[in-house]
Amino acid sequence: MNQSGPKRVAVYARYSTDMQSPTSVEDQLRLCRTICANNNWTVGEVFTDEAISGKTDQRPGFERLRNKVVNGQFDIVVTECLDRLSRDPEHLSGFHKRLSFHGGRIETQDNAVNNEVQIALRGMVGSMFLKDLGAKTHRGQEGRVLNGKSAGGRSYGYRVDRQPLPDGTWTTGDLLINDNEATVINRIFKDYDEGQSGRAIAIALNREGVPAPSSGKGSGEWTFSTIQGFWKRGTGILNNELYIGMRVWNRQRFVTHPETGKRQARPNPPEDWTRNAVPELRIIDDDLWSRVKERQDSIRANIVTTHATSTNNLNTSHRTKYLFSGLLKCGCCSGSYTLMNKN
Repeated sequence: MNQSGPKRVAVYARYSTDMQSPTSVEDQLRLCRTICANNNWTVGEVFTDEAISGKTDQRPGFERLRNKVVNGQFDIVVTECLDRLSRDPEHLSGFHKRLSFHGGRIETQDNAVNNEVQIALRGMVGSMFLKDLGAKTHRGQEGRVLNGKSAGGRSYGYRVDRQPLPDGTWTTGDLLINDNEATVINRIFKDYDEGQSGRAIAIALNREGVPAPSSGKGSGEWTFSTIQGFWKRGTGILNNELYIGMRVWNRQRFVTHPETGKRQARPNPPEDWTRNAVPELRIIDDDLWSRVKERQDSIRANIVTTHATSTNNLNTSHRTKYLFSGLLKCGCCSGSYTLMNKN
């Protein structure tokens, strides 16, 4: 720490989501600069993160600040409150330890934070806040589903229906059938029922220029996984029960990886699912749905039987790597080429 010269001061500000106002960062910076002015400190460098949760430490601004703290480049870190730095007790404690090692401290609008007890208590409060917020959000989403509303997201085949309310706001969570997309969904189910594979259906749709579901990710074209999905998690066109007028919610939960900070999906047991009938959103009739499910079950059963009768179960699903494995892409569906057999 610089004992005799001017204090080397860093300022940090953050707001959590894109639903919050970016001016939140400006407000925080103004407050931090006021703290510095009242103490005759000169701000050396400003670090910010926008629309990033405090649950993760994988934030560009925070990482740059932490790296400089590790190198002993700051005597004081000024922030509005500790949860701006992090809401994770582990990350907050680690940051404080690195700063303290060089004789530095954290300064907030309340007072300076100089010891591990304060860090531990405030970190615990921040962590509890996130857990409580998550529980309340989950409860609210469940209530919306039980009331026939969407808890978020929009499946292919539907459009959002927003109507004005007397107080000037708009309704949320209501869906209507998109007739054009519903026609494509019916076609996919009928083609699959008639024996076509998910990959063949995707190729035909791409060849005809039929717009694929837009998710902001991927190639923007129909693929095998878009249609076939994963039956256990209800993903893919052929597994979406909303098409038969049944909204299924809470199939999975998300956990944050402690190292990368990225969310990972984990399936919930069926007894935790919330099911609610929404007959007005039905696109597929029960008979067609049942026939598709029977064909899917039959294909899975054949795979299981093949594995059971094989002398080497591991090799029944193992595919040898070749020179261009994983490099060749189909010009129609953008899927990777797969060697199905030696011929």
